[in-house]
Amino acid sequence: MDISIDFMRRIAGAAAAETLPRFRSQGAVANKLAESFDPVTEADREAERVIRALISSEYPEHGILGEEHGSENLSSRHVWVIDPIDGTRAFISGIPVWGTLVGLTVDGDAVAGLMSQPFTGELFYANASGAHYEGPGGPRKLATRKTTELARATLFTTTPALFKGEARKRYDQFETKVQLARYGTDCYAFAMLAAGSVDIVADPGLKPYDIVALIPIIEKAGGVITTFEGGPAEKGGDVLAAATPELHAAAMAALRG
Repeated sequence: MDISIDFMRRIAGAAAAETLPRFRSQGAVANKLAESFDPVTEADREAERVIRALISSEYPEHGILGEEHGSENLSSRHVWVIDPIDGTRAFISGIPVWGTLVGLTVDGDAVAGLMSQPFTGELFYANASGAHYEGPGGPRKLATRKTTELARATLFTTTPALFKGEARKRYDQFETKVQLARYGTDCYAFAMLAAGSVDIVADPGLKPYDIVALIPIIEKAGGVITTFEGGPAEKGGDVLAAATPELHAAAMAALRG
């Protein structure tokens, strides 16, 4: 099935109405984990609430998996996967690299998705018509760069600290092979890969709601996105995205040692 851009804009607009007024407002932050810091805000919860309401009204037979409010009807062929604020740490720090992620899977495959960054006024989305951008500079189709060599690549990861043990040693060696490495932009790095500004994103330990929306955006822009082992990324895990098949193969080989 196809999802209209009008519906995606409605989702982005409804979420923005909850997130933007709370951004840089010094609101309360709760911690979801006793043993570490996993922040959640009122903006996360309220944005997911309005997104779920829109989906349930438009597609009542579809399932929903959300980070903040759980799951419903996951036996449906069509399941929406929601991260109301991907990059909550950036959100509470006042840095505009967070985004609202909403993706649709059909029989487990990600077929449509959006990443909305309302503070910068940007919307990245993919449906049956391809991958698209709306925002400063005007609308355009998204296309990855044609980089094929690690030595010419720009690499992003949330933080190398997420790589543990031997995986950290492999990552550190991998980073020496690329032209430029940068950190900390969560979903925005994946969007920039689809937009042709970044070549590789490697992020371990992702959940489905961290990545499902971004898969069709990257794939329909010409990129490749899998787990580090080359499997489907819809269930999360250690996720690798690259601008071209050649670059993806080189990055996967480096990360696997």
